[in-house]
Amino acid sequence: MADNDKLAQVKELLNSLTVLEAAQLAKELQEEWGVSAAAPMAVGVMPGMMPGGPAEAPPEEEEKTEFDVVLTEIGPQKIQVIKVVRELTGLGLRESKEVVESAPHAVLEGVSREAAEEAKAKLEEVGAKVEIR
Repeated sequence: MADNDKLAQVKELLNSLTVLEAAQLAKELQEEWGVSAAAPMAVGVMPGMMPGGPAEAPPEEEEKTEFDVVLTEIGPQKIQVIKVVRELTGLGLRESKEVVESAPHAVLEGVSREAAEEAKAKLEEVGAKVEIR
């Protein structure tokens, strides 16, 4: 029963993390454990394609599904940019100010294209310069 209590505590703690904190945790765990969140690649021969047969097509580039929103320049309305960063990330005032003042800096990491475009539009609306990577 003690294991269920531990799992419940971990789950509760993870639910309280902001997006940036969760992304940082994922990176730290990947580095510490030497693992990657990337999907494993299948190795083998495609059906109907024998070695030495027709020329193999170049591997298709996978479509990127996760994007980072990077604040490159604050612009003239620093306070408004801080407010938008707070709204997007759920960070407190101090943390949001640190993110803005450390530009270029990732505001959001590992988000969908739609979320990245929306965040970029909100930040650019208040005069910031933003890149999606």
